Amino acid sequence: MNILFIQADQHRYDCTGFSQKGLVKTPNIDKLAFEGVVFTNSYSCIPTSCPARQSLISGKWPEQHKGLWNYDITLPVTPFDGPTWTEKLSEKDIKMGYVGKWHVSDRKSPKDFGFDDYVSEWSYNNWRKKNNLLDYVWQDSRWVMGGYDPVDKMQSRTHWLAQRVIEMIKKYQLEGKKWHIRFDTSDPHLPCYPVLEFLEMYDKDKIQEWANYKDDLSNKPYIQRQQIYNWGLEDSDWKMWQGYLQRYFGNITQLDDAVGMVIEALKEMGVYDNTLIIYTTDHGDAAGSHNMVDKHYVMYEEEVHVPLVMKIPGVSHRIVDQFVNNQLDMAATFCDMYQLDYKTQGESLLPLIEGKKKALGEWRKYAFSNYNGQQFGLFVQRMIRDKRMKYVWNLTDTDELYDLENDPWELNNLVYSKEYKVELVRLRKALYEDLKLRKDPLIWQDAAKRQLIDNKKL
Repeated sequence: MNILFIQADQHRYDCTGFSQKGLVKTPNIDKLAFEGVVFTNSYSCIPTSCPARQSLISGKWPEQHKGLWNYDITLPVTPFDGPTWTEKLSEKDIKMGYVGKWHVSDRKSPKDFGFDDYVSEWSYNNWRKKNNLLDYVWQDSRWVMGGYDPVDKMQSRTHWLAQRVIEMIKKYQLEGKKWHIRFDTSDPHLPCYPVLEFLEMYDKDKIQEWANYKDDLSNKPYIQRQQIYNWGLEDSDWKMWQGYLQRYFGNITQLDDAVGMVIEALKEMGVYDNTLIIYTTDHGDAAGSHNMVDKHYVMYEEEVHVPLVMKIPGVSHRIVDQFVNNQLDMAATFCDMYQLDYKTQGESLLPLIEGKKKALGEWRKYAFSNYNGQQFGLFVQRMIRDKRMKYVWNLTDTDELYDLENDPWELNNLVYSKEYKVELVRLRKALYEDLKLRKDPLIWQDAAKRQLIDNKKL
C-alpha cells in the first residue's frame, strides 16, 4: 500500500465542507472524507508550526523532543535533531519523498531524516522569480491581511507543488517501488494570496460575523487582550475581517483544487484504490474569532481543533468521534502500519479505524494540547478537554474553564464559578495525571501539584 500524507498549514476544522459548517468549499477533501474515515475530534498537540511538525515525525511531545516553539522567529530554542520514525521507515524497501514546506529544522532537511527525495517550497519561489511572474497583490495596508495572486492557478504555489508530487509519484511507480510521500504546503497560513479564480468564489460582503468576534475578553488572561494590540487589530472592524476571510476561504478552496489534481493523477495511473491518502494540518487560525489572528497564546477551538481525514484501501466510510492527539497518534499509526521498532507517545489509530469495540471503550477520554511561547514572549499553557468541558492551565495568569455544550464559542470563562467547581477540580486532576504520564517537566516542581491538585490558584 502506498501512502500520500497531505499536511496544510493553519487550516481550521470548521473551514472544511465535511464539517458541515457551510463556510468553505472543499469538494475534493470532502470526497476523501466520504470515502474514508473522518476524525471529528482531532487536536493539535501544540498550535505552533515547528514543534507540531517535529512531534509528527518524532512521535514525542514537544517537551520531550525539546522543540518548544518556532526556531526562526523568537528566542533561541534547542535545535531539533531526532530521532524520528521516518529514519526507521527508510530502512525498509519503500521510497520516501517530501514536497513542500519543511519547517522542522534549520540545520537539516527531510533527507537527513530518512526521505530519499526533497522538493522544497523555496524551489517554487526560485522558479517563480526565474519565470518573471507577477508579484502578489496586497489588498490591505497590513501585510497579515494578504491579497491575491495574479497568475494562473497552475503557476500558483499550491498547484506547482502538486505537480511536483505527481512527478514524484510517477517516478516511484516507474521504479516499481511502494512509496510514502509527504505533500506539505504553507497554505492557508497568512498572509493568504489565492488566485482570482478562487478568491472570487466568495462574496466577502456575505461573510457573517463569528459568534465570538465581539468577545470583550473579560475575566480572561491579560495576554489575550494584549495579543490584539500586538497585531495592530485594536481598531479593526468586521469589514476588514470579511476581506481576510474571503482570502482565507479562497486559499483553502485553491489548496483543495490542488489536492484534487493529485487525486485525478492517482486515478489515471491506476493506483488510487491502493493508496492511503491522509489530509490534516498542523493547527488552526483564529481568523477573526475573538477579534484575533494567527494562533498564539490561546487554546480556543479555532486554533487547536484540526481536520483529519484518512481514505484507506479496504476501509469503508466511518465517523470516529474519539479524541485524537493529532501528531502523536499519527506517528504511532504509521509505526503500527509499517511495523516499525520505534516508540512514540501516541496511540495507533488502527483499532479506531477498524471499529474494534474494546478500543472504542478503552480509548482516552480527553484531548490535550500544549503551548510554551512564541514571537511575543513566553507564556506556558496546558489544555485538557472532554466532550463537554475544557480547562486551560495558564501557569502565570488566570486559568480558563469553558462549558462547550452551552458555550461552544468559548465566551464565558467559568473558572471562578462555584457551580463548576467540581468540574474544575476534576479536570485539573486529570491534566496533572496525564502530565505525569508523559513526563512533562512542568510537574517536576511542587508548584504544579499545589495548583492542579491542591487547587491553590488565584
